[in-house]
Amino acid sequence: MGKIAIIFSSLPFLLCTILMVAQAEDPYLYFDWKVTYGTLSPLGVPQQVILINGQFPGPNLNTTTNNNIVVNVFNQLDEPLLFTWAGIQQRKNSWQDGTPGTMCPIQPGTNYTYRFQVKDQIGSYYYYPTTGFLKAAGGYGGLRVNSRLLIPVPYADPEDDYTVLIGDWYKQSHKALRKTLDQGKSIGRPDGVLINGKQGKVGDEKEEPLFTMKPGKTYKYRICNVGLKNSLNFRIQGHKMKLVELEGSHTVQNEYDSLDVHLGQCFGVLVTANQDPKDYYMVASVRFTKYHLQATGKIRYTNGKGPASNALPEAPTGWVWSLNQFRSFRWNLTASAARPNPQGSFHYGQINITRTVKLVTTANTVDGKLRYAVNGVSHIDTETPLKLAEYYEAADKVFKYDNIGDDPPANVDQLDKITLAPIVLNFKYRDFIEVIFENHEKSVQTFHLAGYSFFPVAIEVGTWTPEKRKNYNLLDAVSKYNIQVYPKSWAAILLTFDNVGMWNVRNECMERAYLGQQLYISVPTPERVLRDEYNIPDNAVLCGIVKDMPKPRPYTP
Repeated sequence: MGKIAIIFSSLPFLLCTILMVAQAEDPYLYFDWKVTYGTLSPLGVPQQVILINGQFPGPNLNTTTNNNIVVNVFNQLDEPLLFTWAGIQQRKNSWQDGTPGTMCPIQPGTNYTYRFQVKDQIGSYYYYPTTGFLKAAGGYGGLRVNSRLLIPVPYADPEDDYTVLIGDWYKQSHKALRKTLDQGKSIGRPDGVLINGKQGKVGDEKEEPLFTMKPGKTYKYRICNVGLKNSLNFRIQGHKMKLVELEGSHTVQNEYDSLDVHLGQCFGVLVTANQDPKDYYMVASVRFTKYHLQATGKIRYTNGKGPASNALPEAPTGWVWSLNQFRSFRWNLTASAARPNPQGSFHYGQINITRTVKLVTTANTVDGKLRYAVNGVSHIDTETPLKLAEYYEAADKVFKYDNIGDDPPANVDQLDKITLAPIVLNFKYRDFIEVIFENHEKSVQTFHLAGYSFFPVAIEVGTWTPEKRKNYNLLDAVSKYNIQVYPKSWAAILLTFDNVGMWNVRNECMERAYLGQQLYISVPTPERVLRDEYNIPDNAVLCGIVKDMPKPRPYTP
């Protein structure tokens, strides 16, 4: 009897211990992906596309803040493969960022398991392949991070949540396009635009709707530009869009008739089914070009009684309109939300800048072949990923740090002579840095910074000078991961570099990135401790000069 009493008196303690263990780690989500080729006709012509589990676009990853994501990728293509998770800030874990500068590729006929956490994030993102210009064949899909139930969002739960992947598309295969680039030529204009893998056809009453809406209900649409070359304008016939989220941050909830969605950018909008019950067209069309390309997709009211009108809403003209729209975006400072950059949240305008880096984009030929550059240097990928070379203390055998200056010549003509080299900037851990993107060309450029969100404090026409800081928005710039730079203009971002690792900065125009308009930023840890960075994964693929080198001592707790 005494023994029984002891067992039962210990039960609350045991239950408490079990609960503590169960709550010690956030939930895990597991995915198996079989990546293959298939034949589809997105623009009416049969062509080879990339399928993930037989799907084009690939499956949506539906996650929640702090979930641990495990994706086992089986590469059944005929060439190496990597996936990046655009906008997901992998804290202390650039090992899983999926770029040629951080990982050895997954070889054909093999598999690799990605493991990362959507730590302290919410919002709309997407994934895509980064190797061999494979993105031109697809392989992309939506990635959403829902807010935890305990954290309220600043709007009522929508009736449903839809992912809208828009992007330009080429009829040529990715291999043909890659060959053109390797020959030093531009791939030229795309052949069309897709919405969720389809071009659509105005007036085709047999075309099935992409989405349905119940009258009076409100829906969330996550709109991402997954294209290769063009900014796009997105609009919904007869409906307003209330912006509630931009690249992982809640925004002031302004309404828009249309939105310019730049390469790599994602918006979250609310759309209410408050019009006559029938079909309506979504429209995505190219911006800032002399040619016109568009795609359409139907939205159907569940009790719809008529076809969509063939009169499509017009897109805006000129890039000044787009610049003014950017200036209307504001961070929602009253919303509760996961914030991946706590040091910079709310008070980023009160932090002293410790370093200013200006990145000037140029284009020219090298040995008769087209190259794109940053500060006169065109990046080349190395056989040994930069992160691995650094970790194995062999960086000096692969690349040189800071081989582009923080402040290039004011005369852009002096940058016309382009050299080829891997570009790696070395940033001190936890420095608050100002980065200026300066575009002297005639096209709109969009840049992505992996591993971080940042504050885009200004975009203006002309060239940047320190006096321009008086025009910065130091209060409620939207924390985001992409920045567009308009023709003959500059853009300024501010952020604390507190995420240890090797992080890619790339032009989201894939032609420009492939031909050198990208770089890496190394943020080293002062000590080899797990507090600052995770250890190299046990399943990491090794290649290049580190393949047979002894593994360095692991980080300590």
